[in-house]
Parts: sequence; C-alpha cells; structure tokens
Amino acid sequence: MNSYIQSCYLIIASMLFCTSAVAETLSAEAHVDELTVNSALKLQDVLEKTFARNPNQAALNARAAIVNSKNIMASAALPQAPAMVVGHQNDSFASNRGEREWQADLELPIWLPNQRNNRYKVADATLANADASRQSLKLSVAGMLREALWEVAYNENSVLLAANQVTLAQHVQQDIQKRFEAGELAKSDVYLAQQEVLKVKKEKLRANAELMHARYRYQLLTGLQEIPAVFEEQQAPITDYAQSPIWLEAVSKVNLAETELRLAEVESRENPQVLLNMRRIQGGFDFTHNDSMGIKIRIPFGSDVRTAPIKAAAASEVGNAMTNQETIRMRLEQAMHEAEHNLEVSRAELTLAQQQHTLAKQSLALTQKAFTLGEADVVHLLRVQAQAFESERAYSSRQIQMKWDIARYNQAVGVLP
Repeated sequence: MNSYIQSCYLIIASMLFCTSAVAETLSAEAHVDELTVNSALKLQDVLEKTFARNPNQAALNARAAIVNSKNIMASAALPQAPAMVVGHQNDSFASNRGEREWQADLELPIWLPNQRNNRYKVADATLANADASRQSLKLSVAGMLREALWEVAYNENSVLLAANQVTLAQHVQQDIQKRFEAGELAKSDVYLAQQEVLKVKKEKLRANAELMHARYRYQLLTGLQEIPAVFEEQQAPITDYAQSPIWLEAVSKVNLAETELRLAEVESRENPQVLLNMRRIQGGFDFTHNDSMGIKIRIPFGSDVRTAPIKAAAASEVGNAMTNQETIRMRLEQAMHEAEHNLEVSRAELTLAQQQHTLAKQSLALTQKAFTLGEADVVHLLRVQAQAFESERAYSSRQIQMKWDIARYNQAVGVLP
C-alpha cells in the first residue's frame, strides 16, 4: 500500500513538473532576442557607437556654447557692453523762455588689471573641464558596456551548460526506462529520472530567460543587433586611478572653480568707465546754438556690499568642487580595492573549481559504471550527477568571472577598451 501511495505521489509530481515546463516553454519561445556574432566587429567600435548614442551627449554638446561664450568674453574689446544715453531738456512747462538742451553720452567700460588675463584662464579651464567630462562619460559608458557584454557571455554559458545537462538527463532517463522494461528497475526509478529531466529543463528555461534579458540590455545600450566575437581584455599594468578620466574630471572641476575664484576677486570691483558726450544748448530768447564735447571718467569705490556676495559665491563653488573631488577619490579607492580583491579571489576560486571539477567527473564516471553494474541506485546516481553538473557550472562560471573581473579592474583604473 505504501508503495502504491508513493507511486501515485511521483506520478502527480511528474505531471505538475510537466505542466509547469510546458507553460514556460511556450512563454520562452514567444520571446526571443537574437544577437549576431560579428568577428569583424571590434570592442572599440562598439564603444564608439554606444558613446555616440548616450543621452548625456546633449549636455556635453551644450557645454560647447559655454566654452565659446567664455572665449568671447575674454577676447572682447571691452570688458562689458558699451552704452549710450540720450537726453533732452527744455523749459516748455516752466518759464517757457525757449531754453533747449540736447545731450548724447557714450559709456565705455575700462578693463581692470589682470581681468582679461583671468578671463582667458577661465576660458581655458572651462574647455579643459568639458574635455575631461567627455572622457569621463566615455569611461562610464565603457563600464556599462563591459557589464552588458559579460552578462551576455555569462548567461550564454549558463544556457549551454543547462542544455548539456538536459541532454545527459534525458540519456539517463532512456537508460532507466530500458532497464525498467527489462525488469531490472522499479517504476519509481523511472519517475525519479523523469522528474530530473523536467527539473533541468526548467533550469534551462530560466537560464534562457536571463540570457534574453541580458541580450536586450545590450541592444538597448548599444543600439546594435550584433556582438563582437572577442571582447576579452588583458589586465592593465596600472596600479592606481591617477590617470582615470573620472578622477581627472574631478581635478579639472577644482581647477576651474579656483580659476573662477581668482577672476571673481578681480571682477568683484566695478569697471571704471569713460563717458564721452556731445551737448547742444539753446539759451532763453536766443535762437543760436552752442555745441560742445566733453569727457568724464567714472571710478567706482570698492564696497563689501558688492564684493562679498561675489567672492562668497565663487568660494562656495570651490568648496563644492573639492567636496566632489574627495567623494570621487573615496569611490575610486573603494572600486580599486574591490577590483583587486575580487580578481585575486577569482583566481583562487578558479584553481579550486578546476580541482573540484576534475574530482566530480571522476566520481560521476565511477558512479555511472557502478549503476550499470547494479552496484548503485538511481538516487545515488542522480545525486552524483547533480554534483558533477554543479562543479562544471562552477568551473566554467569562474573562468568567465575571472575575465569579467579583469574588465572591472581595467574599469577601476580608468583604462578604456
């Protein structure tokens, strides 16, 4: 009676597994993201295409207008725009003696000492910061591309392993079915083999779904339907992040803020002005005109009312830039430490995984031989087979993970593909 109940349970479990697998198969087959492997496509080409379509390109292009405006301000003939003032005065609504006066003034600002030179320095620093930001963005895009590529590679390997696992499980199921029909094994052993086949099929479906997600993320990032055949990188011989575009951008921001502070210290004072004027006067009861020309010089006095807010705003920008630089430094140091440690651990794990994989293959070979001779049962065979698959997955995954960690190390030190 207990054997009958156990057999019914195994049959019901097999039907549930089968129903789930069929449903997921239909869903998986309805969604396929294909990527064509192009042996002529280089990783650098993919990076350039990905960088060109990055949404932040619009912000970078807009900064060109800022650089141009700084150059215009530095190379202008006058530090500020000139102005003209036109005035007229008469006594029509007063004594009405016919007195008339017309005057036109031209206001010309004068450069302050070192003002033009500091404006040129600000223009150069703005251009350098814009270039640094472009390279920093390119490195960030390279990081996203590296992750997308290795996610595809990792999941493709998982699908391949799952397919091999399904093939072997089906082979074992066929062997058990034949031995059951020959009367050597019980029906419960057949059910166990069928459940194992359904289980590995489900794992394959999950792996294939993750692969589809990874491929779509790659397509969305790059805009390409093809992937380079080779994108493995060599570890860069660099041991710090001093040349990383992300760090150089942070440094350039501090330099720009300090340059703008020096300019603000100069421009916190108002520019002197030269005023040229022409005047025509008609006296009362006198129809003759008297024309004259004059010149004035306006020299404003310095005052904290004007200078303090300007200097404070510029000093605040320096503080913000230095804070950003320190934040970037801590983030890059953390990324460097993690990249070095992960790469070291991956190498050690790869050695252990290789040894484990060798032992697992030998154990599986012995267990299969024992099962054929009737010295091992199905449960033991399936358990050893699962261990062998797990060791194979761990070994191949460690191989990919080490290459992935090399790419992450290169990203941490700021090396482009």
